[in-house]
Amino acid sequence: MMSNARSLSVSIDRTPATVYEFVSNPENLPTWAAGLCKAVRKSDSGWIVETPQGPMKLRFAEHNNFGVLDHYVTVPSGSEVYVPMRVLANGSGSEVLFVLFRLPGASDQQYHEDAAMVERDLHSLKRILES
Repeated sequence: MMSNARSLSVSIDRTPATVYEFVSNPENLPTWAAGLCKAVRKSDSGWIVETPQGPMKLRFAEHNNFGVLDHYVTVPSGSEVYVPMRVLANGSGSEVLFVLFRLPGASDQQYHEDAAMVERDLHSLKRILES
């Protein structure tokens, strides 16, 4: 059985402030996080992301000066999934760190597929911000 947590990262040739401002705006999610959502909208109760599994609620950590981009996704069952994410200074650029936790009941194959999806999304983020 694989570990229950995996750290994934990508280096981006942009300042941490630039990366943070882009990633912390939920309206930018469909442009770089296609694995999570195809569309996002603001509702009275917060942000709703349209995912392959249907609409899910999303909330980010409060805006901060520490690069904390943690977010919480409420899945259709009603449980909330914690997604730790950070942007850190790396020389004149940034390192974006994402911790992927294995969801309860996820097989090794599903967990591997989730990691591959996150890696694709992080590389999309890099391409967008560096272009």
